[in-house]
Amino acid sequence: MTQHAPLIIDIAGTALSEDDRRRLAHPLVGGLIFFSRNWQSRAQISALCAEIKSIRSDLLICVDHEGGRVQRFRTDGFTPLPAMRAFGELWMQDPMGASNASTACGLILANELRACGVDFSFTPVLDLDYGSSSVIGDRAFGRDPRVVSLLAKSLMHGLRLGGMASCGKHFPGHGYVKGDSHAEIPVDRRSLKAILTDDAAPYGWLSTALDAVMPAHVIYPKVDTRPAGFSSRWIHDILRGRLRFQGAVFSDDLSMAGARQVEGRELSYSQAALAALHAGCDLVLLCNQSLGDGAAVDSLMDGVAEAQIKGRWQPSELSEARRLGLLPQTPAPDWDDLMVGAAYMHALDLLP
Repeated sequence: MTQHAPLIIDIAGTALSEDDRRRLAHPLVGGLIFFSRNWQSRAQISALCAEIKSIRSDLLICVDHEGGRVQRFRTDGFTPLPAMRAFGELWMQDPMGASNASTACGLILANELRACGVDFSFTPVLDLDYGSSSVIGDRAFGRDPRVVSLLAKSLMHGLRLGGMASCGKHFPGHGYVKGDSHAEIPVDRRSLKAILTDDAAPYGWLSTALDAVMPAHVIYPKVDTRPAGFSSRWIHDILRGRLRFQGAVFSDDLSMAGARQVEGRELSYSQAALAALHAGCDLVLLCNQSLGDGAAVDSLMDGVAEAQIKGRWQPSELSEARRLGLLPQTPAPDWDDLMVGAAYMHALDLLP
């Protein structure tokens, strides 16, 4: 039977419960995502990562660790990374210095996370800053897609130096709409030509370098009535077909308000996961549902398992290979050695 573990889930606390262990051992679970509530100290997160890997060494341990206001671990030695706008502002004075500083940021980000056992961060943000988005704002490098692409590529180079894969988000662009897809379904009424020329341009320019992409929970009605993460037009025809992207595609969080509204009806978590997988996502995220009894996580796992048994969803060897390809291929650094390493200390000096 083809193996494919497309589900990325979370855990409630700073240590694994019996329910967490059971879920992480499930063959459909391919990884988990940490949040600030899972962090207490470096020793604690390192021990937690080690226990997770003892359950299954192939689980992908993820976190949203961009810098600025989106950085889950901030204490006990972790470097407070600047928001990406800082590199865009530096570009205006010193483009090559900004590129080097962006690489330094990626190197620090990857090395610090990997020294604690975390495999992967959902970064860089490729959205453009139009000055109107409540959710993007200073998370973006800037407004010019050429500057965004070059600074993102520099950051991705730093990630790769640290042995970490990259994830561009939120395809084809979340920066133009004012709404926050955590709370509503934003609608971007521009034409496909306008979006491809501007917001989606970085995905084409970085198609050989990006390891993963996360679509936006945004509807672009001139292209499709479905949000991009549930749209085979966006994922299969445009991202994979036109832009020739070969890497992994993650859904954004299926628990977000903008996630399960598809063509006028609200889907269950498992229906939403299956819709995203059928549209071309390789991996689907369900966040913040392990709190309490975690019934939503179990429902997701049961629903996808039932769909597989009944032939309504077929696992993909290619999708599984893409997931496994995101795991680090080099040994993780030792934290104490990292702190006195010449490359790391040089990178710290370069941050704006």
